[in-house]
Amino acid sequence: MDQAVVAREAAVPRIVCKFGGSSLASAEQLLKVRAIIEADPRRSIIVPSAPGKRDPADTKVTDLLYLCHHAASMNSDFSAPLAQITERFTAIERELGMQPMIQVHLERFRDQLAAGVSADFAASRGEHFSGLLLAAWLGAEFVEPAECVVIGANGLVDPATWPLLGARLEDSARRYVVPGFYGRDASGEVRTFSRGGSDVSGAVAARAAHASLYENWTDVSGLLMADPRIVPNPRPMAEVTYAEIRELSYMGASVLHEEAMAPVREVGIPVNIRNTNEPDHPGTRIVAELSPEVIQSTQIAGVAGKASFAMITIGKHLMNREVGFVYRLLGVLEHNGIPFEHCPSAIDSVSVVVEARWLEGRVDSLLDEIRRTLEPDELEFVPNIALIAIVGEEMARTPGIAAKVFGALAAAGVNVRLINQGASELNIIVGVAPEDYAAALRSIYSAFVG
Repeated sequence: MDQAVVAREAAVPRIVCKFGGSSLASAEQLLKVRAIIEADPRRSIIVPSAPGKRDPADTKVTDLLYLCHHAASMNSDFSAPLAQITERFTAIERELGMQPMIQVHLERFRDQLAAGVSADFAASRGEHFSGLLLAAWLGAEFVEPAECVVIGANGLVDPATWPLLGARLEDSARRYVVPGFYGRDASGEVRTFSRGGSDVSGAVAARAAHASLYENWTDVSGLLMADPRIVPNPRPMAEVTYAEIRELSYMGASVLHEEAMAPVREVGIPVNIRNTNEPDHPGTRIVAELSPEVIQSTQIAGVAGKASFAMITIGKHLMNREVGFVYRLLGVLEHNGIPFEHCPSAIDSVSVVVEARWLEGRVDSLLDEIRRTLEPDELEFVPNIALIAIVGEEMARTPGIAAKVFGALAAAGVNVRLINQGASELNIIVGVAPEDYAAALRSIYSAFVG
């Protein structure tokens, strides 16, 4: 068994709670956060984001921080956005009845901006100030990420983080606040994570502390089986595996990014997506293996898709006997710096599906190079195609899944342009015309969920 798993099972159970910007946008929201934390003594490691929007017309604190840095770097006046930031934090402090303390930190930040700081340092202050406030209000110990979270040159967490942060969080009887989104690089300079920053920080803290659970608190009650902008009132997922989330995320579903999943996935720490505004809702659990109850009650995890692809199809007689044909085709893409998504094939034809954005302004030159390199009998370019992924761990063991998918599409009058299924049978991908995308997604969802 993995040493990290052994340590986690032997230790006092601890839960890491990451709270998103919407959960920390106002004093009213922070009251909800405190009630959630105090409802379970195992919730002893808190990872806050910067305050988010209080209403649709509001501006995120992180966006204001970038404005401050940009103005300061141009030797311009940054007092207006800094005044907005100051108002946000001092208002929260005042409305919670706290002893004033954040103003001193904000004034120091003003001097740091004037002296010149990096964009990463400026952007990190939203989480930093949020963490200082939360730690003071909860009576918790503040942990400075720049001292114990190391971010590599690739933007990912460096393994040196595990012992450094683990040592700072080792007392299971204490409550800690670890601001999200940032750490330091190898030279000691503040650096932010590239994407889903605080989500990554929460996963990092969970792994370093050998937590029993990582709770990600946001403004939705878990993940949905389909895009609610296309499918009315889609069913929430009670449970989903890391692998299923990876597939759904790749196809555009709004879930935790792979970078935020990797630290906990590698050691098997489950993740629970919860709603700060509806704390009694169980949300969605992300696990290594589905429970027997979920396996018995569902055939698929979800349906997701994107209408942003293009497809090139090459046909050539006896292609299957021509050694290196697909190798040379992919070499043309490599030569042009174009990554491919899928490569379905038949005996005398092969297709490559790529993100359409990679082909902007270069379709003709790319097709000419394919003609010169492969001398195909036929060459077809489809500029727009939508892909839909039907994802589920149990699909490989459930007869009739494919029949249900294509029966639903036929009943909806949708023509299928592409079919692809990996060897793992974790998903089935179908390609349809962009104008059929919404109808196809709804028909597939309805076939499995009703």
